[in-house]
Amino acid sequence: MRLPVHRAVEVCPVEVAVSVLGGTWKLTVVKHLLQGTRRFNELGRLLPLANTRTLTRQLRELEEDGIVRRTDHHEVPPRVDYALTDLGHSLEDLVAAMDEWGAAFARHLQCSAHPADRPGPTAADPTPRR
Repeated sequence: MRLPVHRAVEVCPVEVAVSVLGGTWKLTVVKHLLQGTRRFNELGRLLPLANTRTLTRQLRELEEDGIVRRTDHHEVPPRVDYALTDLGHSLEDLVAAMDEWGAAFARHLQCSAHPADRPGPTAADPTPRR
């Protein structure tokens, strides 16, 4: 167990979850691995904004925490696969709920970002709303 996770165990279950899953791209990696085994470059294409170093670090941490299993096929050219462990698969409902919430929040932001969609002052009420 990584030290940050070990420390979080002493604090609160929510902190444990944040310690394991809180990191750039970790939940998105889990979301993609819920669909099946992926190779590193495939994950990189699915996460075009993630740089290679960050993705590598996040995968290593997920592996160390028992969420992801890394399989090195010892071939030339090198072939490495990543898949979820049983513990990783147990995150499916959580990831689905977060995906749904995130989509709803994004829709909310889009609606509030369009000034024409917001109610504005009327002739009877010339004071702008805040």
